[in-house]
Amino acid sequence: MSNKVPFSFIVIIGLMLFALFFGAGNLIFPAMLGQSAGANIWSANAGFLVTGVGLPLLGVLAFGFSGKEDLQSLASRVHPIFGLVFTTVLYLAIGPLFAIPRTGNVSFEIGLKPFIPESSSSIALLVFTIIFFSITCFFSLNPAKIVDIVGKFLTPIKLTFIGILVLVAFIHPIGKFQAPTEKYVTNSFFNGFQEGYLTMDTLASFVFGIIIINAIKEKGAKTKKQIITVCLKATGIAAIILATIYSALSYMGASSVEKLGHLDNGGTVLAKVSDYYFGEYGGLLLGLMITVACLTTSVGLITSCSSYFHKLLPSISYKKIAISLSVFSAIIANVGLNHLISFSVPVLTVLYPLAIVLIFLTFLHSLFKGCAEVYQGSLFLTFVVSLVDGLNDFGLHIPGIDQLFTYYLPLYHIGLGWIFPAIIGGLAGYGVNLFKNKEQFTSKSTRLNK
Repeated sequence: MSNKVPFSFIVIIGLMLFALFFGAGNLIFPAMLGQSAGANIWSANAGFLVTGVGLPLLGVLAFGFSGKEDLQSLASRVHPIFGLVFTTVLYLAIGPLFAIPRTGNVSFEIGLKPFIPESSSSIALLVFTIIFFSITCFFSLNPAKIVDIVGKFLTPIKLTFIGILVLVAFIHPIGKFQAPTEKYVTNSFFNGFQEGYLTMDTLASFVFGIIIINAIKEKGAKTKKQIITVCLKATGIAAIILATIYSALSYMGASSVEKLGHLDNGGTVLAKVSDYYFGEYGGLLLGLMITVACLTTSVGLITSCSSYFHKLLPSISYKKIAISLSVFSAIIANVGLNHLISFSVPVLTVLYPLAIVLIFLTFLHSLFKGCAEVYQGSLFLTFVVSLVDGLNDFGLHIPGIDQLFTYYLPLYHIGLGWIFPAIIGGLAGYGVNLFKNKEQFTSKSTRLNK
């Protein structure tokens, strides 16, 4: 095994996973979480690590465990139509609609905007996004080089920048933890859990998993056991780095409130903290850190989305799709960070539970012998509850249903009401399958007796 896949390559894959996952939201959301959670930071951070580290890496492992070639074939275990729709919506969400534009927008908001006059920000944003997504497009047109580009070069640069800031924050904290905001006074773990949705990493794990598994196969791993073993080691490396940095950023945010006060968003938190420690050089350091972090994620997403849509629409070349996605993302990025986040929340509230349930069903696949009814029952009831949650986040409340779910559905009040319906739906689906098989067996026996 070790002769086929050297440990040095496993390290590169682990660093690549970290680099692909650690983008725009992964910097700003932990810092804001820390500010909001205050003295309850560690319980909130634990919840964030579940959805920000644990579930995304489980998603990569689930993809290798399934033996499937892509997300659509994996999701088609539910139904071919579900496979197509779910995969397309997921790629759009983590691609040109939300995640890709956010990489450019966050880079500008933190890396360049503080250094230019407010009156010039609109023009500067336009110019910046054109340059940013031109670079993204250039790297995306050479997808075979992504492991070397991301794993060997961009990741060490990013780790250096981030390491300097969080190390200083640990050695010389700005202040003491303050009281949590109203949202984090109670249920801080579950609020942190939901905050992890905003990173979109669990959704992205289905996409990045394709890159990782293919890279492992190309290096010599052939059997499922070999692939899973390498995958486990690589995800372990990525998990340690991600958990360490998230916790450090959360700590930095929580310790900043005493002197900096409660700020508007995680980007502002990072900017103010960086300025506090490094003065005028802080902005430059932070800008480079953000830009490199966002660029690596943007390249990974453009590459993955272009590959999928080329497979879906083979008459359109990969190159044309990559260029089109880069241009479209540059346009959407000019909408603004706050609008992008507010639009994405309802969609993620619907998609995330479906992705989580699909991951766990993939690991349990052999237990219920791949019964389609289990997938269908579990995901259908999950979708019903998550759709109501998504509509609530969008401001479209359905009073009767909302009150019914609040009264009868465990965990609904903390945004996890879909868990029990997912279990009940899976069990019901298994029962339906047993009934169908029994009827078929009875019918066959009757024919034979005749």
